[in-house]
Amino acid sequence: MLRKSQIAALTLLATMMWVGVTYQIKHNPHPGETRELMRFLMAPIGGVISVWLCKVVGRLTNEQLLAGTALVGGIAMMLDGIALRWFHGLYGFDEQMLRVAAAGLLWGYGVAYLVAIVWINLARKKHLALS
Repeated sequence: MLRKSQIAALTLLATMMWVGVTYQIKHNPHPGETRELMRFLMAPIGGVISVWLCKVVGRLTNEQLLAGTALVGGIAMMLDGIALRWFHGLYGFDEQMLRVAAAGLLWGYGVAYLVAIVWINLARKKHLALS
């Protein structure tokens, strides 16, 4: 269970991360096929950083990590959904670019959730090994 202070901190983190990614999409709309592939391949590093930020900012225990990551991702996804539906100009107006951005966002969220699950499982195995 997350405390109110953790929810508040993670909500702020989600909003800040969303603003940063939105800015990146808006100001680098056509990175090219090779750079886009690199973004997908480098997503696990971004996922580790994102999960680590959730853990640190939210002061999360390993047991709270998935809930905290889900909260941050859920808030950011809702902001993406609103923006893509009603304010897509935040990202740009080119339909192809919007599809690529949406694919990248989905990929990134999925990778971050998988990173959180792996992180938790590794922490449990380490704890069991130390017991």
